[in-house]
Amino acid sequence: MPDTRDRVLLTRPEAGAAATAARVAARGFVPVIAPLARIERLAAKLPNPADLQAIVVTSSNALAAIPSEWRTLPLFAVGDATAVRARADGFRSVASASGDAGDLACLIARSAAPNAGPLLLASGAGQGTGLAERLERAGFSVIRREVYATRMAAELPDPARVALDSGRLRSALFFSAETARTFVALVIAEERDDQMRTIDALAIGRPAGVALEQLPWQAVHVAARPTQDDLLALLR
Repeated sequence: MPDTRDRVLLTRPEAGAAATAARVAARGFVPVIAPLARIERLAAKLPNPADLQAIVVTSSNALAAIPSEWRTLPLFAVGDATAVRARADGFRSVASASGDAGDLACLIARSAAPNAGPLLLASGAGQGTGLAERLERAGFSVIRREVYATRMAAELPDPARVALDSGRLRSALFFSAETARTFVALVIAEERDDQMRTIDALAIGRPAGVALEQLPWQAVHVAARPTQDDLLALLR
Protein backbone atom coordinates (compact mmCIF):
# COMPACT_ATOMS: atom_id res chain seq x y z
CA MET A 1 0.00 0.00 0.00
CA PRO A 2 1.52 3.40 -0.97
CA ASP A 3 2.48 5.86 1.76
CA THR A 4 -0.06 8.70 1.66
CA ARG A 5 1.62 10.73 4.41
CA ASP A 6 2.64 13.66 2.25
CA ARG A 7 1.94 16.58 4.63
CA VAL A 8 4.67 18.55 6.44
CA LEU A 9 3.72 20.75 9.38
CA LEU A 10 5.42 24.15 9.54
CA THR A 11 5.26 25.72 12.99
CA ARG A 12 7.34 28.86 12.39
CA PRO A 13 5.80 32.38 12.37
CA GLU A 14 4.19 33.74 9.22
CA ALA A 15 7.15 35.99 8.39
CA GLY A 16 9.25 33.02 7.30
CA ALA A 17 6.65 30.29 6.91
CA ALA A 18 5.68 31.13 3.33
CA ALA A 19 9.25 30.92 2.05
CA THR A 20 9.79 27.63 3.88
CA ALA A 21 6.51 26.29 2.51
CA ALA A 22 7.68 26.98 -1.04
CA ARG A 23 10.86 25.02 -0.42
CA VAL A 24 8.96 22.12 1.15
CA ALA A 25 6.61 22.02 -1.85
CA ALA A 26 9.59 22.02 -4.22
CA ARG A 27 10.74 18.81 -2.52
CA GLY A 28 7.45 17.11 -3.37
CA PHE A 29 5.61 17.49 -0.07
CA VAL A 30 2.44 19.37 0.89
CA PRO A 31 3.23 22.13 3.42
CA VAL A 32 0.77 22.85 6.22
CA ILE A 33 1.37 26.31 7.68
CA ALA A 34 0.35 26.38 11.35
CA PRO A 35 2.34 29.08 13.17
CA LEU A 36 2.78 28.53 16.89
CA ALA A 37 4.04 32.08 17.40
CA ARG A 38 3.52 35.58 16.12
CA ILE A 39 6.09 38.34 15.92
CA GLU A 40 5.27 41.66 17.57
CA ARG A 41 7.45 44.67 16.85
CA LEU A 42 8.67 46.60 19.88
CA ALA A 43 9.38 50.31 20.14
CA ALA A 44 13.12 50.55 20.70
CA LYS A 45 15.29 53.64 20.94
CA LEU A 46 18.02 53.09 18.37
CA PRO A 47 21.44 54.78 18.51
CA ASN A 48 22.80 57.29 16.00
CA PRO A 49 23.74 55.23 12.91
CA ALA A 50 26.74 57.48 12.29
CA ASP A 51 28.28 56.11 15.49
CA LEU A 52 27.89 52.45 14.50
CA GLN A 53 30.39 50.10 12.93
CA ALA A 54 27.80 47.48 11.91
CA ILE A 55 24.45 45.88 12.67
CA VAL A 56 24.16 42.33 14.06
CA VAL A 57 20.97 40.25 13.80
CA THR A 58 20.28 36.76 15.05
CA SER A 59 16.94 36.49 13.24
CA SER A 60 15.32 37.92 10.14
CA ASN A 61 12.51 39.08 12.46
CA ALA A 62 14.76 41.97 13.54
CA LEU A 63 15.21 43.40 10.04
CA ALA A 64 11.89 45.24 9.90
CA ALA A 65 12.97 47.41 12.84
CA ILE A 66 16.05 48.75 11.04
CA PRO A 67 15.29 52.07 9.29
CA SER A 68 15.62 51.95 5.50
CA GLU A 69 18.25 54.71 5.47
CA TRP A 70 20.57 52.43 7.48
CA ARG A 71 20.92 49.95 4.60
CA THR A 72 24.45 51.18 3.83
CA LEU A 73 25.76 49.91 7.17
CA PRO A 74 27.44 46.48 7.15
CA LEU A 75 25.20 43.75 8.55
CA PHE A 76 26.22 40.46 10.18
CA ALA A 77 23.52 37.76 9.99
CA VAL A 78 23.37 34.53 11.94
CA GLY A 79 22.37 32.38 8.96
CA ASP A 80 22.02 32.26 5.20
CA ALA A 81 18.22 32.66 5.16
CA THR A 82 18.49 35.83 7.26
CA ALA A 83 21.27 37.10 4.99
CA VAL A 84 19.14 36.51 1.88
CA ARG A 85 16.25 38.39 3.48
CA ALA A 86 18.57 41.28 4.44
CA ARG A 87 19.87 41.61 0.88
CA ALA A 88 16.31 41.54 -0.44
CA ASP A 89 15.48 44.34 2.02
CA GLY A 90 18.24 46.48 0.53
CA PHE A 91 21.24 45.96 2.79
CA ARG A 92 24.33 46.39 0.61
CA SER A 93 26.98 44.63 2.69
CA VAL A 94 25.79 41.41 4.33
CA ALA A 95 27.90 38.64 5.84
CA SER A 96 26.39 35.34 6.98
CA ALA A 97 27.75 33.13 9.76
CA SER A 98 25.82 30.16 8.30
CA GLY A 99 25.22 28.80 11.77
CA ASP A 100 24.33 29.82 15.30
CA ALA A 101 25.21 32.64 17.69
CA GLY A 102 28.62 31.14 18.38
CA ASP A 103 29.43 31.09 14.67
CA LEU A 104 28.20 34.67 14.41
CA ALA A 105 30.54 35.81 17.20
CA CYS A 106 33.47 34.12 15.46
CA LEU A 107 32.58 35.75 12.13
CA ILE A 108 32.47 39.21 13.71
CA ALA A 109 35.75 38.63 15.53
CA ARG A 110 37.40 37.74 12.20
CA SER A 111 35.79 40.49 10.15
CA ALA A 112 35.44 43.55 12.38
CA ALA A 113 37.74 45.62 14.59
CA PRO A 114 36.85 46.28 18.24
CA ASN A 115 38.07 49.88 18.00
CA ALA A 116 36.08 50.73 14.84
CA GLY A 117 32.89 51.66 16.68
CA PRO A 118 29.96 50.02 18.48
CA LEU A 119 27.91 47.14 17.11
CA LEU A 120 24.12 47.36 17.20
CA LEU A 121 22.71 43.97 18.18
CA ALA A 122 19.02 43.96 17.21
CA SER A 123 17.34 41.02 18.89
CA GLY A 124 14.12 39.57 20.21
CA ALA A 125 12.95 40.19 23.75
CA GLY A 126 15.06 38.20 26.18
CA GLN A 127 17.49 37.13 23.46
CA GLY A 128 21.01 38.07 22.47
CA THR A 129 22.55 38.51 25.93
CA GLY A 130 24.95 35.61 25.51
CA LEU A 131 26.13 36.87 22.13
CA ALA A 132 26.54 40.41 23.47
CA GLU A 133 28.63 39.15 26.39
CA ARG A 134 30.83 37.08 24.09
CA LEU A 135 31.46 40.04 21.79
CA GLU A 136 32.22 42.31 24.74
CA ARG A 137 34.77 39.80 26.04
CA ALA A 138 36.40 40.02 22.61
CA GLY A 139 36.73 43.78 23.07
CA PHE A 140 33.71 45.02 21.12
CA SER A 141 31.30 47.70 22.32
CA VAL A 142 27.77 46.30 21.89
CA ILE A 143 24.50 48.20 21.97
CA ARG A 144 21.72 45.63 22.36
CA ARG A 145 18.16 46.60 21.52
CA GLU A 146 15.09 44.37 21.79
CA VAL A 147 13.18 45.19 18.62
CA TYR A 148 10.59 42.42 18.56
CA ALA A 149 8.85 39.94 20.84
CA THR A 150 7.67 36.42 20.09
CA ARG A 151 4.17 35.67 21.36
CA MET A 152 3.48 31.94 21.61
CA ALA A 153 0.15 30.35 20.69
CA ALA A 154 -2.30 29.46 23.45
CA GLU A 155 -3.80 26.55 21.49
CA LEU A 156 -3.01 24.43 18.47
CA PRO A 157 -3.87 26.22 15.22
CA ASP A 158 -6.77 24.66 13.29
CA PRO A 159 -4.55 23.66 10.31
CA ALA A 160 -2.42 21.61 12.72
CA ARG A 161 -5.47 19.85 14.15
CA VAL A 162 -6.82 19.05 10.68
CA ALA A 163 -3.45 17.71 9.55
CA LEU A 164 -3.08 15.54 12.64
CA ASP A 165 -6.60 14.15 12.29
CA SER A 166 -6.08 13.37 8.59
CA GLY A 167 -3.39 10.79 9.27
CA ARG A 168 -1.41 12.20 6.34
CA LEU A 169 1.14 14.16 8.33
CA ARG A 170 4.63 12.84 7.60
CA SER A 171 6.87 15.33 9.43
CA ALA A 172 6.74 18.41 11.62
CA LEU A 173 9.44 21.11 11.41
CA PHE A 174 10.58 23.09 14.46
CA PHE A 175 12.81 26.16 14.11
CA SER A 176 13.28 26.90 17.82
CA ALA A 177 13.27 25.24 21.21
CA GLU A 178 10.53 27.62 22.36
CA THR A 179 8.26 26.56 19.52
CA ALA A 180 8.99 22.90 20.24
CA ARG A 181 8.13 23.31 23.93
CA THR A 182 4.91 25.12 23.04
CA PHE A 183 3.87 22.38 20.62
CA VAL A 184 4.55 19.67 23.19
CA ALA A 185 2.51 21.46 25.85
CA LEU A 186 -0.45 22.05 23.51
CA VAL A 187 -0.45 18.46 22.21
CA ILE A 188 -0.42 17.10 25.76
CA ALA A 189 -3.19 19.52 26.80
CA GLU A 190 -5.37 18.28 23.92
CA GLU A 191 -4.45 14.62 24.61
CA ARG A 192 -3.14 14.08 21.08
CA ASP A 193 0.06 12.31 22.14
CA ASP A 194 -0.73 9.08 20.26
CA GLN A 195 -1.08 10.96 16.96
CA MET A 196 2.69 11.58 16.99
CA ARG A 197 3.59 7.88 16.65
CA THR A 198 3.62 7.94 12.83
CA ILE A 199 5.22 11.39 12.47
CA ASP A 200 8.88 12.42 12.34
CA ALA A 201 9.86 15.53 14.31
CA LEU A 202 12.61 17.57 12.63
CA ALA A 203 14.44 20.04 14.90
CA ILE A 204 16.82 22.82 13.88
CA GLY A 205 18.97 22.29 16.98
CA ARG A 206 19.58 20.03 19.95
CA PRO A 207 17.57 22.13 22.47
CA ALA A 208 14.48 21.79 20.25
CA GLY A 209 15.15 18.09 19.83
CA VAL A 210 15.37 17.55 23.58
CA ALA A 211 12.06 19.37 24.12
CA LEU A 212 10.34 17.23 21.48
CA GLU A 213 11.43 13.96 23.09
CA GLN A 214 8.55 14.27 25.56
CA LEU A 215 6.18 13.05 22.83
CA PRO A 216 6.11 9.52 21.31
CA TRP A 217 7.24 10.51 17.80
CA GLN A 218 8.12 7.92 15.19
CA ALA A 219 11.56 9.56 15.32
CA VAL A 220 13.19 12.84 16.31
CA HIS A 221 15.90 14.11 13.96
CA VAL A 222 18.17 17.10 14.64
CA ALA A 223 19.76 19.12 11.82
CA ALA A 224 23.52 18.74 11.41
CA ARG A 225 23.83 22.53 11.68
CA PRO A 226 21.25 25.05 12.90
CA THR A 227 20.29 26.26 9.42
CA GLN A 228 17.15 25.95 7.33
CA ASP A 229 19.07 24.11 4.62
CA ASP A 230 20.21 21.44 7.05
CA LEU A 231 16.74 21.18 8.58
CA LEU A 232 15.08 20.69 5.19
CA ALA A 233 17.72 18.11 4.30
CA LEU A 234 16.11 15.87 6.92
CA LEU A 235 12.89 15.64 4.90
CA ARG A 236 12.51 12.12 3.53
